[in-house]
Amino acid sequence: MPLGRLLGAGRTADVYEIDEAWVLRRDREGVGDAVAEGAVMEHVRAHGYPAPRVRPGGPGAPRTDLVLERLSGPTMLRACLSGTLAPGEAGTVLAGLLRRLHDVPAPRSADPGVRVLHLDLHPDNVILTPDGPRVIDWSNAEEGDPGLDWGMSAVILAQVAADDGPMAGPAAEMLAALLADPSGLTPDGLAEARRRRAANPTMSRREREVLPDAEALIRTHLT
Repeated sequence: MPLGRLLGAGRTADVYEIDEAWVLRRDREGVGDAVAEGAVMEHVRAHGYPAPRVRPGGPGAPRTDLVLERLSGPTMLRACLSGTLAPGEAGTVLAGLLRRLHDVPAPRSADPGVRVLHLDLHPDNVILTPDGPRVIDWSNAEEGDPGLDWGMSAVILAQVAADDGPMAGPAAEMLAALLADPSGLTPDGLAEARRRRAANPTMSRREREVLPDAEALIRTHLT
């Protein structure tokens, strides 16, 4: 598929324009599985969850190419940076999105305690469209215990809050709102989330260094 103009770049993938309705996301390392990711997105959409539509990439398309609905609106992160969305409100929205996702049954497991997990739900993976928030980047999705999903979102926010950057304060507010009752975070979920973040090859040295402080910050919200 011919590539249009570059619309955005993440840690591992780039997004290109196709037309006004669709974009192409291409994994930079050629290791993603867009077919599996698209299947998860279609599954949660079928249960009313706000994920973008997807479509096949066409004959001969690499398995790492994902064609998905082009969304209009800022990311939640940009909205917070611009002052159009309060950090506390952002955390509340994230919590609601996690709860809604964990109402979706797993496509394979028959265990009622196993649900669909996003595992990378943070403010830069939520697009605030005119029709409401939409969740993007399902490349880490799997089935499992919802406590892990809460743990991953909490650790991601806490890593920013525990650092000394300009987003530390807003991230701390988001984290507090995320973990306000009712939260699905569990001790096992937090422990596994920290382990996974520490093992993530895209983490910088500084992001790993703040993990102990991030975990300590999270625990101040658990009673």
